[in-house]
Amino acid sequence: MKKGRVYTLPGNNKIMRTLNNKNLTHLLYVLPNLILYSLLSIVPIIMGLFYSFTDWNGIGKNFHIVGVDNYVKILTDKRFHKAVLFNIRYASMLILCVLFISVALGLLLNTKTRFQNIFKSIYFFPACVSMLTLGLIFNYIFFQGVPMLGELLDIDLLKTNILSSRKLAIYGILITNVWKSVAIPTVLIISALQTIPKDIIEAAIVDGASQIQIFFYITLRYLFPMLSIILVLVLKEGLMIYDYIMAMTTGGPAGATESITLSIFRVGFEDMRFGYAIAQAMIVAIIIAMISILQIRYSDKKKIYE
Repeated sequence: MKKGRVYTLPGNNKIMRTLNNKNLTHLLYVLPNLILYSLLSIVPIIMGLFYSFTDWNGIGKNFHIVGVDNYVKILTDKRFHKAVLFNIRYASMLILCVLFISVALGLLLNTKTRFQNIFKSIYFFPACVSMLTLGLIFNYIFFQGVPMLGELLDIDLLKTNILSSRKLAIYGILITNVWKSVAIPTVLIISALQTIPKDIIEAAIVDGASQIQIFFYITLRYLFPMLSIILVLVLKEGLMIYDYIMAMTTGGPAGATESITLSIFRVGFEDMRFGYAIAQAMIVAIIIAMISILQIRYSDKKKIYE
């Protein structure tokens, strides 16, 4: 059986050349950003991974390869373990507060009111303030404003400066962080609420479902993908907290609010043990990456049932 001849459509080669030229043009547009991203992100990560196996002090050119000694020391470093426990506790409280408040504000602001856009702008304003500036403002409030108010009102609870207490300092930082971190999740929740089909809610109301049942069986199911994204973002923020602590307590009192990032900073820049500090940073980065991957995979498998 003879094979038939292959015919080429007129102008087919010209079309392919045009497509190739377009792909080359797109590549040339992306190439500068790709090179810049590689130089600022990928290359430092590779260099950091290398230095985590050394005893480099961050300044000198001489260093020794110590293998996995830095990673082994982390297993017995009580200071690092204390910082990890602080971050776990802090991140847990931050996630609960941000998720609860953002959902509550989202439901409230999603209703049609006369000054709806004004209220949205007011609640989003904290996101425009830098973390360091916000930390300094709340530092002044907790150190002078609240105790002064307590003296005027003669309320013993307000007379105490919570940032000077080992047990209460974490809550002062948490209040500051929540006030800023709620803004963006609230906007995301509002956008997710507006994607819920109205006919489903109307059908549930006709069937006699209460507002609580509608929230748990309909609204929450549609919010779950967005809540998963917010969870990962807030978890990362809770594990990487640094600015608020430096502005408000600098890790005190007596190391009660020393986070992982602050501990890494002090080990690297104060103790001049850059190799060991980078090893700690690598461990934290791996933990955050694993949590993010697991959360994203779980959210992909979660389906919304109508």
